[in-house]
Amino acid sequence: MKSETIMRIGVRFYIGIFFLYLFTPLIIMGIATFNDSRFPTVSPWKGATLKWFEALAQDGAMWKALWTSGVVALGVLLVAVPIGICCALLLSTYQGRGKTFLYTLMMSPLLTPGVIVGISTLIFWKSLSVSGGVFLTVVAQTTFIAAYVMLMVLARLQRFDRTLENAALSLGATQWQTFRRILLPYLKPAIISAAGIAFLQSFENYNTTLFVKGYDTTLTVYIASKVRTGLTPAVNALGLVMISVTVLLAIVYEVKRRREMAGNQN
Repeated sequence: MKSETIMRIGVRFYIGIFFLYLFTPLIIMGIATFNDSRFPTVSPWKGATLKWFEALAQDGAMWKALWTSGVVALGVLLVAVPIGICCALLLSTYQGRGKTFLYTLMMSPLLTPGVIVGISTLIFWKSLSVSGGVFLTVVAQTTFIAAYVMLMVLARLQRFDRTLENAALSLGATQWQTFRRILLPYLKPAIISAAGIAFLQSFENYNTTLFVKGYDTTLTVYIASKVRTGLTPAVNALGLVMISVTVLLAIVYEVKRRREMAGNQN
């Protein structure tokens, strides 16, 4: 009993340290947003201010970069999710001798460094007279983000009861009806999660984007350039706003999920 208590305390201590390590930089970043200092820091404290939110509102280049990142992430989501779902369905149904090779081939972009993906994409499309920009950024990011989607959907498919499909087909349903009414609702949680991961992976990507962005600067590339020329707490203000919106959306989603669970139980 004593050893179990010690282990439980140790686990809780480890979890506490982990979350402290995870959230401390975010808390410091948020506090630095209100410091009246030219540089994003909490020490020395030069007084509370809201001027960095005003600076953020007036930074047109940053908002343009944020918009570009959002457009690219949405494009990647719309392309990578269908591709990932198709790859997962293929791997879950294909039983041939080349299944291992096929899986390795689909996973290879995920294992390739982002720099290589960006350079190779740029060289290939340059040979077709396509210059860098939003389109090329979406294409380059999709090559490896689709693999994330595939893995998440494939993990869900491995727990799917195939007898449900067979029963539907035996009762006269078409392949499309079976997919739409049985398989797709089952995959819905994995697809939503994969879409969120695809959006975030695209939004924060830097290594690949740097080589294919052309003149369309994304937020990560813009912030990296500001680090070299002089970073101000206006970036912290943007980060604080984005974190606040993310937390709000997470709370709304959790409340909705609990209400749905309560409704299903009733």
